[in-house]
Amino acid sequence: MIKHLEVRTSSRVQLLDITPQIKKLLISEDVIQGVVFIYVPHTTCGITINENADPGVRQDILETLDHLAPEDADYKHLEGNADAHIKASLIGSSITLFVENGTPVLGTWQGVYLAEFDGPRQRSILVKVVPT
Repeated sequence: MIKHLEVRTSSRVQLLDITPQIKKLLISEDVIQGVVFIYVPHTTCGITINENADPGVRQDILETLDHLAPEDADYKHLEGNADAHIKASLIGSSITLFVENGTPVLGTWQGVYLAEFDGPRQRSILVKVVPT
């Protein structure tokens, strides 16, 4: 069964750490070992795994993406959020994690982030856990 996590972002561009919500969901599902698929069904946000120890890394990522796809460039998309679509495509819309001993397998400094590029908004995160 697919589980839904709902989160509210607080600014137009943001990397929101959702690692605690993923861990809580695994506990509630009583998953000890398996694979978890995480997907965002939106075209202006993405999901990624990156460092969660130094907040400067998040700022560096957002600033680099803004350099690659600035908000005020001469885009053809008329809604004014073309940069958000480009950034979301660069980040991607899904990740896969292994689960061992009831915990997502992440590196020492890693966390799971919702990458918001057109907020603030209410966002859905779809999670499919496959026990093994």
